[in-house]
Amino acid sequence: MGESGGPVRYKEAIIEKLLVVVALSAIAVLGLIILFIFKEGSPLMARVGLIRFIAGAKWAPSRGIFGILPMIWGSIWVTAGALAIGVPLGLACAIFLAEMASGRVSAILKPAVELLAGIPSVVYGFIGLVVLVPFIRKWLGGPGFSVLAAAIVLGIMILPTIISISFDAFKAVPAAYRDGMLALGATRWQAIRMVILPAARPGIVAAVILGMGRAVGETMAVIMVAGNATKIPSSILAPVRTLTSNIALEMGYAAGEHREALFATGIVLFIVIALLNLAARLFATGGRVSR
Repeated sequence: MGESGGPVRYKEAIIEKLLVVVALSAIAVLGLIILFIFKEGSPLMARVGLIRFIAGAKWAPSRGIFGILPMIWGSIWVTAGALAIGVPLGLACAIFLAEMASGRVSAILKPAVELLAGIPSVVYGFIGLVVLVPFIRKWLGGPGFSVLAAAIVLGIMILPTIISISFDAFKAVPAAYRDGMLALGATRWQAIRMVILPAARPGIVAAVILGMGRAVGETMAVIMVAGNATKIPSSILAPVRTLTSNIALEMGYAAGEHREALFATGIVLFIVIALLNLAARLFATGGRVSR
């Protein structure tokens, strides 16, 4: 004999409340992190001045000079390079897996691509350090630790994100779109270019933005291959330091205003990542705020 309606509803009510508590606790943890970062970093930004802090071209914490413009430019150069490498490769791979490969080939290759996301970033950095950096130094010049090395490593690291999300976007396009184009005499590539790509555009843009967020937030691999120079890079072969690298490299020994400046750098980084995620959600939902 089953349980009566009263006890069952009572248990469901308890489970629902427990799930609400778990969900709210996750939000509370996020809120506490945000509060802590702003509490630690905002006083320095107020003393130095927001414009001076962001647009200052010199970073010398021992002399009380806190300008993060070189790190902002470093992040922009490295991220732009990673996107220039990762987006065409990732998009091409997603098109092949979703639209051209047989089901068996796609079933083998897609998990292999997704496996790239599970490799620790330090492994990518180590490969870049022992293979890529000496190669650039020997054949292209410069110290090898450079924007180019970091961009190549990050370009490979963002591939799983771009491929997986773009693949899902292509698969979400109704089959009738493809069948209609093929019935009109179009080739498979024409159907992809004229119908599938435009229909999947919101998902593709979201994939690119999330890949950009991964590139902006990556730390360990970039530290190992970028050179970590606190100056605005003059070429793709110049060493560079990103915002994340700046925090990771100096937080271990920073104190006082220096420590506050690193938290202020974290505020800038947090705002950038939050805006990228918001943009990805808006593009993925066609400008609507999803529930």
